[in-house]
Amino acid sequence: MACSLLPVPDISRPLVLKKLSSSPKLWTLLGLRCPCHFKTKPSLSLTKAVYTQNFSLPLSRDKIEPDQDPISLLNERIRRDYNKRDASRTVMDSKEAEKYIQLVKEQQQRGLQKLKGDRQPKKNGGFSYKVDPYSLRSGDYVVHKKVGVGRFVGIKFDVPKDSPNPVEYVFIEYADGMAKLPLTQASRLLYRYNLPNETKRPRTLSKLNDTTVWERRKTKGKVAIQKMVVDLMELYLHRLKQRRPPYPKSPSMAEFEAQFPYEPTPDQKQAFIDVGKDLTERETPMDRLICGDVGFGKTEVALRAIFCVVSAGKQAMVLAPTIVLAKQHFEVISERFSMYPEMKVGLMSRFQTKAEKEEHLHMIKNGQLDIIVGTHSLLGNRVVYNNLGLLVVDEEQRFGVKQKEKIASFKTSVDVLTLSATPIPRTLYLALTGFRDASLISTPPPERVPIKTHLSAYSKENVISAIKYELDRGGQVFYVLPRIKGLEEVMEFLEQSFPTVEIAIAHGKQYSKQLEETMEKFAQGEIKILICTNIVESGLDIQNANTIIVQEVQQFGLAQLYQLRGRVGRADKEAHAHLFYPDKSLLTDQALERLAALEECRELGQGFQLAERDMGIRGFGTIFGEQQTGDVGNVGIDLFFEMLFESLSKVEEHRVISVPYQSVRVDLNINPHLPSEYINYLENPMEIINEAEKAAEKEIWSLMQFTENLRRQYGKEPYSMELLLKKLYVRRMAADLGIKRIYASGKMVGMKTNMTKLVFKLITESMVSDVHRNSLVLEDDLIKLIPNQG
Repeated sequence: MACSLLPVPDISRPLVLKKLSSSPKLWTLLGLRCPCHFKTKPSLSLTKAVYTQNFSLPLSRDKIEPDQDPISLLNERIRRDYNKRDASRTVMDSKEAEKYIQLVKEQQQRGLQKLKGDRQPKKNGGFSYKVDPYSLRSGDYVVHKKVGVGRFVGIKFDVPKDSPNPVEYVFIEYADGMAKLPLTQASRLLYRYNLPNETKRPRTLSKLNDTTVWERRKTKGKVAIQKMVVDLMELYLHRLKQRRPPYPKSPSMAEFEAQFPYEPTPDQKQAFIDVGKDLTERETPMDRLICGDVGFGKTEVALRAIFCVVSAGKQAMVLAPTIVLAKQHFEVISERFSMYPEMKVGLMSRFQTKAEKEEHLHMIKNGQLDIIVGTHSLLGNRVVYNNLGLLVVDEEQRFGVKQKEKIASFKTSVDVLTLSATPIPRTLYLALTGFRDASLISTPPPERVPIKTHLSAYSKENVISAIKYELDRGGQVFYVLPRIKGLEEVMEFLEQSFPTVEIAIAHGKQYSKQLEETMEKFAQGEIKILICTNIVESGLDIQNANTIIVQEVQQFGLAQLYQLRGRVGRADKEAHAHLFYPDKSLLTDQALERLAALEECRELGQGFQLAERDMGIRGFGTIFGEQQTGDVGNVGIDLFFEMLFESLSKVEEHRVISVPYQSVRVDLNINPHLPSEYINYLENPMEIINEAEKAAEKEIWSLMQFTENLRRQYGKEPYSMELLLKKLYVRRMAADLGIKRIYASGKMVGMKTNMTKLVFKLITESMVSDVHRNSLVLEDDLIKLIPNQG
């Protein structure tokens, strides 16, 4: 028995039974719309019923052109959908489904418990996205779950009619009036309205006296969520179905761990345990996010994972967004593995000559390199791995869309460890919803001192003062600009201000050797001020650089600013981050909000909370795709996420449990007789009909292939044979939808089913036609279709 998770289809034509005057008791059955017609195609590889979404069987004798024949049209849709699917994904049976759903729930709870420490747990173990009315400011947009989008006006005391004591009320402005809500009620039903794009202003305010538009917007959000949940679960299930033997626990691991010169923090210890269990106790490939602030020890977690995998004879790839960071990783790994000469470490970079690159490619292919460090060039088609076991991705948010897709393709076959201080929104989102394991390192090392952040309007005096302070205490300075264009101008200004100080420029367009030499000199302390672009955003670890100046701060994203600020403060000195903007009057609301968030997150270990803030401020395209970005905008981010959590917690209710094909009864008076001419034309009619039945019993794909082969060999079948084939299609689809019997009783059609009320509601809610939707009723285990009398 197979099981599927239901993606809610946008159904234009529902289950229809129509009595035709030209032939008594001929019906149009199961008119559901095909998934390939969704604006955003839901992935359906968890279900055999991919074809059940748009199948209309017009059983009239009217002549149908071959290219308009409903069976041909349906077959074309099935083929299109199957071609889009990942052929390696398979349908799961009911036992697998139960096990899978339990795993998802456990994952979800672990993710929530570890990563949502900043939200108060509710009694039922979930977490609330509702807003505290006291945290709202006048003019903020809010969402009332039952009414819709309004504008917060304020909170004030008023005396209710039924009580002499004054009560606090929340006042919300809507398109057609003002709502007055008791504070306790507002706390249960209000959400902050954040949009997944640049503007924070909703298209329109909702109406108090007409909530139909708001209900439609909520329904759109629900449908989008169902599609998303199915797709996410498919990917997660696909990973769970992959198998690899657990890695052996290397006897040398204790010796390797002992080389770590620091006492691990409690969070770090837990991350070591988590990754160790993933590799040595699980049979499914690891996909773990290590979310830790800069300098909190994420690299050590990766080093231990690499050692475990390489000790077992596999290769490890370390992927960094910039060559500067890749080189630093290479040096750290080389030094750490220097006591193990049998483990070879290599660096692939654009600094190498063609001959050096070819040699490295040859060594990787033949297994002569065990640990390969590099940038996105490691994802190219020319790099062929001998026995890749582990992929370590540092700062995934820095990679482009195509590179992220390539990284994702590795996740079903090798163990993946992602390191990030501010995860990309999709990474964070998956971690929160439990579809990905995550370890949060939020405890700073004992010697770390918080970075002091200064946010102010730009002035030359402030810049000179900040640099002089750092140079006077023997330190070095990063000076960061958003574009290459302004670097020379700053260089000229600083050379005049500090004529005896060694100053240099670094950016990604420089010649390879020049950039490498500049960074090396800065790391060695020869260069005191480095003027650069955000090439230094990720990973650079220079202990003596404890002041960073960021000019044109409004040009940077929040995650970028947080990473840039993290370039300093790696030692025990107090570090300073000076963020300069040109003039606040020139900044957008979004830029101002970014800066306010950065100031709020001054404490160490707040990269995670900051990334969550960032999700509410910047674009959502990388999480949901462009189509779903609009769906999020319908209800606002916070309510959307709460609806998503609710959907995940009720995942078992979204299942369509199929029934065996042989158990389905189609009690309709459709028993066509083949004409004698056609019987004589067929070589062996009984055998052909038996083959059709066997194909239908197997799956829809087999039935489709049988039908197409039959037509290729004998041409378009007569109407009576078409009826027979249609009956097989209907029975096959009914089996996959969990419909055990289809029968007629007068003008009513009945369908006995195991479908849950929620699944039925989701299907009918997404129907476009009110007439069709209102014709369908689910009573206990019976779907009734009562034709419209009009």
